[in-house]
Formats: sequence, C-alpha cells, structure tokens
Amino acid sequence: MDTSSAFKGTVIVKHIFICLIAFVMLYPVLWMLGSSFKPANQIFTEIWFWPKEWNFQNYVSGWSGFQGSSFARFLVNSSLVSAGAVLGNVITCSMAAYAFARLNFRFKAVCFALMLMTIMLPLHVTLVPRYILFNNLGWVNTFAPLIAPKWVATDGFFIFLTVQFIRGLPRELDEAATIDGCGPVQIFWRIIIPLALPALITTMIFTFMWTWDDFFSQLIFLSDVTKYTVPLGLRLFLDSSSQSDWGPMFAMSVLSLVPCFILFITLQKYFVEGIATSGLKG
Repeated sequence: MDTSSAFKGTVIVKHIFICLIAFVMLYPVLWMLGSSFKPANQIFTEIWFWPKEWNFQNYVSGWSGFQGSSFARFLVNSSLVSAGAVLGNVITCSMAAYAFARLNFRFKAVCFALMLMTIMLPLHVTLVPRYILFNNLGWVNTFAPLIAPKWVATDGFFIFLTVQFIRGLPRELDEAATIDGCGPVQIFWRIIIPLALPALITTMIFTFMWTWDDFFSQLIFLSDVTKYTVPLGLRLFLDSSSQSDWGPMFAMSVLSLVPCFILFITLQKYFVEGIATSGLKG
C-alpha cells in the first residue's frame, strides 16, 4: 500500500513538472494571444498575458490591411503560394525518391550523393543566380519564383525522407505487380504512393509550414503590396521611423497561426508515423 502511494505521488509530481515545463514553452504564444486583445499602452507594460480589458479593435484594424489591400488578400496569396509549393514537392520529390529507391540507372549512386549534398547548400548561396534567372524570365514580382522550383524536386531533404520510407516497403509487392503486368509507372501510382502516404503527408506539412513562414525569399521576389504574403503583410505593421501597430500585428499573427495549427492537428498521426518509419527504415 505504501509502495503504491509513493508511486502515485511520484507520477503526480512528474505530471506537475511536465505541465510547468509546457506552460513555460507555451507562454510566448499565450502572451502574443493575450497581447492581441490589449490596448497599445498595456502590451509591453504587463508581463501577465491575460488582458485587463479586451480590445477587439486590434483585429478590425489589422484585417483592414494597408494601401487598399486587406489582410485577407495576404492570406489568399500565402495560401496560393503554399498550395503550389506543397503540390509540387509532393509530386516531384516522390517521383525522384521512387527512382532512387527502386529503379536502376547509370550514375545512380553519384546522383544520389549530389542530391544529398544539396541539403547542405545554404539558400543564400544560390540567391543571386536564381534572382538573375527569374528576372530574365520576367518572373520577378510574381509567385512563379516561389512555386516553380518546387516542381523540379529541388528540396533534397524531402527526397531523402521519402527514399528512406520507400526502401522499407517490401520489394515483393513490386514483383507481384510486375507479374500482373504493371510497369514502373503503374507500380509507382498504384503501389508506392498509397503505401508512402505518411511520408508524403510529412512532406506536405513541412513544405506548407516552411513556405507559409518564409520571409526572406518572398521579400526578395515580391515588391507589389497586392502580391504580399502573410510574413510580408505582418512586416507592414512595423515602422522604424514612426510608431508601430503592435496590437494589430499580434492580432494578425494569431490569425496567421491558425492554418498551421489546423493542418498539424488534423494530420499529426501521419506526421509522427512518417518521421518514425523514415528514421527507422533504410
């Protein structure tokens, strides 16, 4: 009886400790959420996140946007860019991964090594050549520079992630499909894609979040306010030469987090499975 009581006491203490750690980690988000309802004179004068008086005007002002473009336009622009990037990465990276994991071709090992090397290549190294290329194509100040690279399997991380997952699938499935008359393309679409769904959803979640939160690339290639995405739209609330609108900025920051939370919560089962199996198999 004493041992059982001691065990229950230990479990309770552990849970309390975990809850405290979780609160500390989530406090910045809670503070931002509370600050989105605070008047401007209370945002940086109070540490506690719970507002003393609720100010919904921050959401109204933030939603109205700037220069005739409401924040809804920024959300739509980010949705279009993220959707195009997600679709491109899922299709092309899965095709490249299937080739590396299942098909045999000349210089396969060399190509795979070069692909892995691109993961270590910083984005800033290729910035100037990419800008010159897209400028010559007339794509600057359009969404094309943000979407088109995703349709040529430029993200080596997602290729490697999917390769690891596909390598863990039994080759007997491919052989059985071949006996039934399926070729490589049919095997890819009918066998590999359905079974690799966790890895593809992991690719989708990461691509969406990284594209949705990307500020640097969108700042370089977009100059028209009507084409601004959410990160650039949030930057408009800050002004180094005059007073910044912190309340509306926090309010729109809260709204910009909603799609990411919904996507992750909805697909977290597949996300965890994709990460776990891709890391264990290979």
